[in-house]
Amino acid sequence: MSAKEMARDPRLVSDAPGLKGAWEGYRRKLAQGELGSLPVIVGLAAIWLIFYSTNARFLSPVNLTNLMLQISAMGTISVGLVLVLLLGEIDLSAGAVSGLAAAVMAVLSVKHGWGAVPSLLAGLGTGAAVGLFHGLWLTRLRVPSFVVTLAGLLGWQGALLYVLGDTGTVNLNDDLLVGLAGTFFEPAIGWALTAVAIAVMVAVELLGRKRRAKEGLPVPSWRGTLTTLGAPAAVLVATMVIFTLDRGLPLAVVLFVGLALLVALLLSQTRFGRHTFSVGGNAEASRRAGISVPGVRVVIFTLASTLAAAGGILAASRLMAVNQSSGSGDVLLNAIAAAVIGGTSLFGGRGSAWSALLGALVIGSISNGMDLLALSSSVKFMVTGGVLLVAASIDALSRKGRQASGRA
Repeated sequence: MSAKEMARDPRLVSDAPGLKGAWEGYRRKLAQGELGSLPVIVGLAAIWLIFYSTNARFLSPVNLTNLMLQISAMGTISVGLVLVLLLGEIDLSAGAVSGLAAAVMAVLSVKHGWGAVPSLLAGLGTGAAVGLFHGLWLTRLRVPSFVVTLAGLLGWQGALLYVLGDTGTVNLNDDLLVGLAGTFFEPAIGWALTAVAIAVMVAVELLGRKRRAKEGLPVPSWRGTLTTLGAPAAVLVATMVIFTLDRGLPLAVVLFVGLALLVALLLSQTRFGRHTFSVGGNAEASRRAGISVPGVRVVIFTLASTLAAAGGILAASRLMAVNQSSGSGDVLLNAIAAAVIGGTSLFGGRGSAWSALLGALVIGSISNGMDLLALSSSVKFMVTGGVLLVAASIDALSRKGRQASGRA
């Protein structure tokens, strides 16, 4: 292999020994976007330390549980937006769709006497239908996703007002619907679910090792595998300890993390997931490789709007009502910001469902911490905007570094 080819493959670059080599390796990985979620995790830790130093209540079990409840709805919407961003597209209608789906569910349940399950399915079906419409419109007519979903932002907001009618506000009274955000599992159930989540991670990692070995690809060392599994497992255990010290494991958090896990598995373990990354990286090359680019886009927009509907339903459950402002305000902007801050590229082809979780934690922590400090909304918006700008700048610099490395 030539020196030029070695330079192009970051896995074959050896860093010099000592602190200088470590620093050079860090800079190289940062420039080429190889650090993964590390910068976000470090930033989140810094945010938590700052707020804890100013208000010790910030890291209390009660407040951390409330924080997770607060980000569950927005984070679920953000998971769907991660899928859209992976294609290099945008969905500006996610907030309006979340409000519309919640309104459909609430009106059918309260005004028409539908059961909780049919109402939930109708709300999710509304989101899926909207996403299918968006996907078909932009693929068949080749209208940019920005324009299609901007029209959706306006149109579905009007549909929300139409569905609610003159009442304006619909209060939920079904125990199951309200319980989506108000149910807390006992410690035994919480620990069982934690064990299942860890078992799934181990199984996925082992299957990945087996597949790489079968295909003749390099297999990570067992030490590296244990490190990869140990960190998230420790986080899960610590999180469960915190929930146990408060009211227990919230159902809303289980739904949010469960949906993120399903999307992560879809992207990493299925052919459709590989096609999604391929289309986001280079749509024309994907088409020439035989991938149905329009089909991938239609499915992604359908999934994204369905997840937006799920997020709207969780938000309605937490507030126990749906009104004319549901899904409006900063819901959309925070959901997009969470995906980008968490590490999903705005240019497509790079990201993970866990980006939504990390980004939502960053935004939720900023909002929660500033509320504890009684700071104004103006400061909250400015700080969140600054964090988003930094994250987007890192993404742009990483993309520039990868392109420069490819030309070397």
